[in-house]
Amino acid sequence: MGTTHTRVYVNGHVDVVDFPLADVSDHLEREGTVVWVDLCGPTKDQLHELAKELGLHELAVEDALSPDQRPKLDHYESHLFLSCHAVRVQLDDDSETVDGMTDVLRDCEIDAFVNPRWMITVRKDEGFPMEPVIARWDRSSALAKHGVSFLLYGLLDVVIDGYFDTAQMFDDYYDTVSEGLFEERPLDPAGQRYWFRMRRALVRFHRLVVPMREAISALMRREHDVVPDELYPYYQDIYDHVLRVSEQTDSLRDLVSTIVETNISLRDFRQNQVMKKVTSWAAIVAVPTLVTGFFGMNVPFPGYGRPGGVWTALGFMTIASVALFVLFKKRGWL
Repeated sequence: MGTTHTRVYVNGHVDVVDFPLADVSDHLEREGTVVWVDLCGPTKDQLHELAKELGLHELAVEDALSPDQRPKLDHYESHLFLSCHAVRVQLDDDSETVDGMTDVLRDCEIDAFVNPRWMITVRKDEGFPMEPVIARWDRSSALAKHGVSFLLYGLLDVVIDGYFDTAQMFDDYYDTVSEGLFEERPLDPAGQRYWFRMRRALVRFHRLVVPMREAISALMRREHDVVPDELYPYYQDIYDHVLRVSEQTDSLRDLVSTIVETNISLRDFRQNQVMKKVTSWAAIVAVPTLVTGFFGMNVPFPGYGRPGGVWTALGFMTIASVALFVLFKKRGWL
């Protein structure tokens, strides 16, 4: 059984903290109360017991217990079910391994059951601590009178702030990669492998951000009557933030494609340069080889058996080699 957090708000003020789960119904019987329960790594029995007490839909409970849910917002008769992911980039050696390769993007799924009187959050693990969310609620205690809509806003605000930090880390990394493209020494295999990990992490990040835009947009629709008019500007601010992050990830994906194409072009260019140098030196070496090979035959030739013939051959080899060297250097092949 994982850790739990509980809170009771009465008329916008914190009344009870860390009460037992068995007391949820007792607190809901009081007028003007809003209950928040957070479950981290709950057991199936624990969540089913709470579902029976609050009337949670079985499909929503099943989604909360299943791993790797897509960010979404589902509507049920008595509540909403929101699934989102908190993310962060982990660049140290303790990163998780996926398919035999270290994964630099850590994400924690957060599921929320939302009712006008209560909100239940379910986290898969401690990868996303709730303390920043609680601190966010306490900083804006004047908005707590709006009940569950305020609690949901605080949760989403902290999650999406994490998106900004992650997107900025990707931006800084690819700026560094772009600056290093034109260095003389190309990336070594370890660097290329790390580059591939970052590209794969960016794709995963994009897949998590884009559906959040749709979920928040659905949450803000007036016909659902979830967001009160007083909190609508705050939710609009969240939507603008996730929209900016989504656009930033699109730009980063375009940048990565450009970097890949540029890297391939530079690799071909460097390869051509090497081939030019090798071919040029081979041509220069071929001249003395040709001369010595020809004059090394056991047949008479002009100057055969005399010192003048040797000097003539050496002079021809030297002049021809120097001429080729100057020609290739002028054309930039050496």
